[in-house]
Amino acid sequence: MKTTAFVAGESRLKRAITGPALFLFILGDVLGAGVYALVGKMAGEAGGAVWVPLLVALGFAMLTAASYAELVTKYPKAGGAAVFAERAFGIPLLSFLVGFCMLAAGVTSAAGLSLAFGGDYLGAFLDTPAVPTALVFLAVIALLNARGIKESLGANAVMTVMEVSGLIFVVVLAARFVMAGQGEPARALEFTPGVSPAIAVLGAALIAFYSFVGFEVSANVAEEVKDVRRNYPRALFSALLVAGLVYVGVGVAATVVLSPDALVDSSAPLLDVVRATGYAVPDGLFAAVALVAVANGALLTMIMASRLAYGMADEGLLPSMLTKVLPGRRTPWLAIMVTTLLAMILTVTGTLTALAETVVLLLLFVFMSTNVAVLVLRKDKVDEPHFQTPTILPILAILSCLLLLSQQSGGTWLRAALLMSIGAVLYALGRWQKRRKATAD
Repeated sequence: MKTTAFVAGESRLKRAITGPALFLFILGDVLGAGVYALVGKMAGEAGGAVWVPLLVALGFAMLTAASYAELVTKYPKAGGAAVFAERAFGIPLLSFLVGFCMLAAGVTSAAGLSLAFGGDYLGAFLDTPAVPTALVFLAVIALLNARGIKESLGANAVMTVMEVSGLIFVVVLAARFVMAGQGEPARALEFTPGVSPAIAVLGAALIAFYSFVGFEVSANVAEEVKDVRRNYPRALFSALLVAGLVYVGVGVAATVVLSPDALVDSSAPLLDVVRATGYAVPDGLFAAVALVAVANGALLTMIMASRLAYGMADEGLLPSMLTKVLPGRRTPWLAIMVTTLLAMILTVTGTLTALAETVVLLLLFVFMSTNVAVLVLRKDKVDEPHFQTPTILPILAILSCLLLLSQQSGGTWLRAALLMSIGAVLYALGRWQKRRKATAD
């Protein structure tokens, strides 16, 4: 069997991320803007028992997270799923497409978040055109990203605390509302009338799963984590558990205060919940918290995209120029610039709905690849001790991904196929350029 040695000090990137900072990084990415808008849609699928699909989605996320914990601690390099695919399968095209799916999902998500930032949330304070505001927003995110991972994570820590505080505030208000003899606690145990609970939960779990994605982003900063083999699994699992606990609390709070019918058509369900309690909370407060959530999600997503581009280039899957780093800051400046420009193009050419629809489907392909890779790479031994997940968990994770894939619409499949076709063309073009250069030399 092959034995591979990985030395923590070999990285050209600065190891500046501590365990607590990594925990906040993952928690901030998981607790993104989605939860502020998706509770109502989950209630429309599952009824008052929103917490059930949230727990199911948490279980699905934890299964795949276990595979990430094993592979990140085994191969602590930037690049994430694309690097894992390259090591496991040795097929450059497949590795490229896995990385391209991750890049496409990340950059598309950031573009959508930028439009969300420049839309109704900001409209509560300023009347500005959405697209130009979104472009300025992405430029500011890029500057913070280029300044350094430590500075970026410092901003993330502050924004994550604000996000969590806002969600806990909703739970506390709802609890006071119920303790005052108001609301309907029994609604939290009711499913949608006339629909099988299993079908209702599965439909809502697909939406809920979107609220948990984001943990995979952390694999792309593994090369910048201090004592990665010790800190990564702890931060990953604890962040997901905390996010799950907060989500369950928010789900219960929403449905005991308002009925599913009142929540399903709302574009700001948590704001409606706060209003329904009758407590004097300014509307601008939750608009501000939502803006923080959007900004934090965009920052972490663009950190991921740039580090993924850097890692793929370092593995020869993208042009080597993307490995250029700033001499002082040691951040991948060209990868940051390219991924930001791509997000800006998507922002100008796509709507928020069109940008958001393909993200989950693309990530499910990435998760499938990672869960298969962890099984394939069991034959590859490394010198350093690392986290190892029980074999049954990647198998269950693969089945969960297939189950969620079966719930996607035809339109979403078509958009994902078009994006992957573009990736295949880019890969073929890159190979042609390499062969041409080799011939010229």
